[in-house]
Amino acid sequence: MDDRTIKTLKQLPKIDEILLILEREDLARSAPRDFIVDSCRFVVAEMRSAVMAGTKRKAGAAPDLSAESAAQRVKERIARLHVPSLRRVVNATGVILHTNLGRAPLCEAALEKIVEVSRGYSNVEFNLATGKRGLRYDHVRDILCAITGAEDVLVVNNNAAAVLLVLNTLAAGKEAIVSRGELIEIGGAFRIPEVMEKSGAVLREVGTTNRTRFADYAEAISDQTGMILKVHASNFRIAGFTEEVELTELVELGMKRNIAVMNDLGSGCFIDVKPYGFDREPTVQEALKSGVDIVTFSGDKLLGGPQAGVVLGRKEIIEKVRQNPLNRALRIDKLTLAALEATMRMYLAGGDAVQAVPAIHLLTTPVAAIEKKARKLLRILNKLSLRHFAVSLKKGYSMAGGGSLPTQEIPTILIGITPRTMSAGKLGDRLRFLDVPVIARVADEKVLFDLRTVDESEFVYIREGLKEIDDRDGS
Repeated sequence: MDDRTIKTLKQLPKIDEILLILEREDLARSAPRDFIVDSCRFVVAEMRSAVMAGTKRKAGAAPDLSAESAAQRVKERIARLHVPSLRRVVNATGVILHTNLGRAPLCEAALEKIVEVSRGYSNVEFNLATGKRGLRYDHVRDILCAITGAEDVLVVNNNAAAVLLVLNTLAAGKEAIVSRGELIEIGGAFRIPEVMEKSGAVLREVGTTNRTRFADYAEAISDQTGMILKVHASNFRIAGFTEEVELTELVELGMKRNIAVMNDLGSGCFIDVKPYGFDREPTVQEALKSGVDIVTFSGDKLLGGPQAGVVLGRKEIIEKVRQNPLNRALRIDKLTLAALEATMRMYLAGGDAVQAVPAIHLLTTPVAAIEKKARKLLRILNKLSLRHFAVSLKKGYSMAGGGSLPTQEIPTILIGITPRTMSAGKLGDRLRFLDVPVIARVADEKVLFDLRTVDESEFVYIREGLKEIDDRDGS
């Protein structure tokens, strides 16, 4: 370390000097003192690192090492504590069940129920009829059984938890038979074989990646078999020279050999999506009609509700799963129950869910309606007379997302923004840093707003955001 660096390091402010400045401004009311002191140390450490890094670079402007500068950086760090981290964003990506953006938006009835239940106390585990302790699952049992035809219901915090819990209950220390073509990986590198390993079940692979026959399952059954597991490949498709065993055939095999059969549907669809232009997607009701013992699926995918893992099936098996001590670690809270119950009521009356449940509504909205909405936003943006951006309309495709309907391209209409004074990537970044962030696609040197996932009430955020950026000379 040379003398110049040593001399510069001696100019670093002392912690007490920074604290004195902060105390004059009464910062103690904004954060705990320990945090303020740690922040001072953190900022000084950053300054020290900057000085050390500067010795390895060419000479430039000397860093500001004053106590005032350090105090300002501490204040900025404290200010960030008071800015909510989890925030509303505008999803202009066209991915309807965008995992990173919270998947399914909730219906109005679910939002109202959450507010009502969270304002005070509720009968989450209290039976009003008997005056005794009840089960939290009772609030959704009757309605889910009515819609699906299941004998009994259990709900946990997500579908991975549901699969883990059922496997641990029925197949811990035993083999669970699964086709090789169904050993899928879902978002976040979360793999079915790893879930099975954590459950204590022993994976017994049968068949090949593209072809699994009935005989493969039958020959794999032994005294060590705990269950047969069929996994719906919700986030990919295998095409070409393929073969798989129907669920009804596995149910018959399970009944003959006294082996439980479980169907992990993943997305969990309650309505037939084929009339809306999609490939056939197995519904929960169809799976249960096959006679399968257990069905599991997510609450926040094609169901359009809150994050949850729903377990439906035979009463005696559901009771075994409920008695598993692991169930308490995976249970859902009162707010999830409130939202799930309200969402399920939308499915009681046939077509109500298509209009009332946002995820289903967005999936099934005709492209003509999306174009009408897009042209309205186009007129709004054209009235701004933006100097640094060109605005255009183009056709495109949306996606279901969340591992649902992976091969389905949903026709949509896009608003394209072509920047004149910056890259499209930079504009995308600027939109993310708005007070209400706008998350869009970036492609072909354009920022693209997919109007399938943008509500008209959110046009104001796009309009004001682009105007703000344009007013700053588009930089």
